[in-house]
Amino acid sequence: MPELQRLRPDHAPAILAFERENRAFFAASVPDRGDDYFTHFAARHAALLAEQATGACHFHVLVADDGDEIMGRFNVVDVADGSAELGFRLAEKATGRGLATEVVRDLFTLCTTTYTLTTLRAAATLTNAASRSVLTRTGFVLTGEEVMLSGKRGVWYVRELAADRSGR
Repeated sequence: MPELQRLRPDHAPAILAFERENRAFFAASVPDRGDDYFTHFAARHAALLAEQATGACHFHVLVADDGDEIMGRFNVVDVADGSAELGFRLAEKATGRGLATEVVRDLFTLCTTTYTLTTLRAAATLTNAASRSVLTRTGFVLTGEEVMLSGKRGVWYVRELAADRSGR
């Protein structure tokens, strides 16, 4: 079973490989990171670690059984007043097995017990049926708010965590 790990400096090479390998797959349903992301990856990774150290964000990677390969990224960002935003992406070869759903549910427990959050928000493009399905299966509900994600129409979801300490 892949393991969810908090982002560390030594994850950088595997994350870069993950992002490069899955770039076209991701761009089909989520905004592309752009060439600049890859050109300045080392600085970006260092900035994420610095931001995580402040407690404003919590970045995670899903590491394959072999311990070397990144299968997904699950991020809890913009933490403030018991609330945060959830974002995630899963490698193409890891889709269709329920991994994203399982990890998001596991994150609920981490968010309540470790990060003391009571609410998560998440946005997904209208064309990203897989992410929207994960959000719905894990108890997120549509807010009715629309959002533009790098030029793509999307919608917001919200999930209250305080009443459900089990994460299910």
